[in-house]
Amino acid sequence: MARSYKEITYTLSELQNQELSIIRLSESISAANTPDAPKRTSDVSSDAFEDPSPASLAADLDHYKELFSKLRFSYLEQVTKEKFLRAIVGDPPQIIEQQENVELEAQLVAVKADLKVQKADVAALVEELEARGRELSRRYENISLQTAQLSDLPAQISSLQENLVDLDARQTKPSTNPSLSLPLPATLEVITSRQAELDELNKQLRNLQQSLPRKTRELELLEKELKPLEAQKASAVVAAQEARRIKEEVERGFGDELELKGRWYRSVETGLREMLAVEA
Repeated sequence: MARSYKEITYTLSELQNQELSIIRLSESISAANTPDAPKRTSDVSSDAFEDPSPASLAADLDHYKELFSKLRFSYLEQVTKEKFLRAIVGDPPQIIEQQENVELEAQLVAVKADLKVQKADVAALVEELEARGRELSRRYENISLQTAQLSDLPAQISSLQENLVDLDARQTKPSTNPSLSLPLPATLEVITSRQAELDELNKQLRNLQQSLPRKTRELELLEKELKPLEAQKASAVVAAQEARRIKEEVERGFGDELELKGRWYRSVETGLREMLAVEA
């Protein structure tokens, strides 16, 4: 049967309230193996067992390594002295031959090789445990973060639902624009189409901007060519008006006919020469 959200949240909160500590988890195992273990008398701070941290655990580890190194040296020294004294004062005294030393050295070499292999296995096991511990710590942090986020989800969902109800209440009548009532896929298609059109317009605008300097130069050249033509046009208009005036005077009978015709021909000639840019 599927569990409800409240049950899941309650279970996660109960798990979060349980303090996880490798040292406390190991107390049950160590107590079961050594029920009558003596009280710890090391000078290492006991705060590491109450509030362990990576720094305190590393300090304890260094201390124990140094302590065990000293104890091993003292043990070997004491055992060697004891065996030597027993061999001397024994009755009869124990005599060790050279061959026995050779055999013992061979055995020592084999034992050291076996010990080296075991040390390598222990080092690999420790490294694997450290990696697994880091992975578990990372997973625990992720679970804690996800649990916090999960606990905030109901409030967020309620707030979104209230906002949705409020928006529905504000929208008294649907919009007359059909583009505003399209579903999401159709809206995305419209956005894609409009974006393509906008890209095409931007491309055309860039092309026009690139051709603008060339068009500007062409316009300047045309304006330079147009100025002489406008001057010629103005001269031709004046000549035509003068010729028309002379013709009208001739038609009305004013002045000498030959003089008026000459003046009219000269004005027409002048106008034509200016229009055609021909020197006299």
